[in-house]
Amino acid sequence: MTDAAQLAANWAAVRRRVDEACQAAGRDPAEVTILPVSKTFGADTVRAALGLGLHRFGENKVQEVRDKAAALAGEAIEWVVIGHLQTNKAKDVARLAHEVQSLDRLDLAEALHHRLQLEGRSLDVLVQVKTASEESKTGLPPGELPAFLVALRAYPTLHVRGLMTLATLSEDAGEVRACFRRLRELRDRSAAEGHDLPRLSMGMSGDFPLAIAEGATEIRIGTAIFGGRH
Repeated sequence: MTDAAQLAANWAAVRRRVDEACQAAGRDPAEVTILPVSKTFGADTVRAALGLGLHRFGENKVQEVRDKAAALAGEAIEWVVIGHLQTNKAKDVARLAHEVQSLDRLDLAEALHHRLQLEGRSLDVLVQVKTASEESKTGLPPGELPAFLVALRAYPTLHVRGLMTLATLSEDAGEVRACFRRLRELRDRSAAEGHDLPRLSMGMSGDFPLAIAEGATEIRIGTAIFGGRH
């Protein structure tokens, strides 16, 4: 568990670094949202973060969303799924999540749509695109994005708001930045084809200034806010 005072100090430091990165990129800090990633941290840590005015939390695993949502029932929390999703998790996602940032397959879109219809809900989604070369990274191949966006129009419960990516894990800032630039260029190309995708979720604790420089509208921050993973 992260100490509440330490959490407050970490949050203030992250906010300051984001402001500095925006200033360096000639951007308004109001254009960049911070998504606190609470994966591996328990309900007590999330409760402390609520005390700082935070209410959206990113989680990799649906099991963690389920456990924390039960422990924090009654709190005004928006759970955002950012990890790779199996279709058999669609039921819990449709019931508990506010948003999915890792939509990358039509079978997943179909499963989510079906469960959302049963729940009488809709869901904001971001399409995860694979812009890095590592085989371990998941996401839709960039060349498949145009057809995928068209196909998603068949699922009215899914509101496509933008794109998400994970940059390559590299000490070379140029390589990392190229991943973020690729996503922005894909978004711009998609906009020219009639798709309104205002949001770009890209950048984490170790590389978010580069993402902000390339146009990120949301950065996913875990370690810099909550500390080292358990």
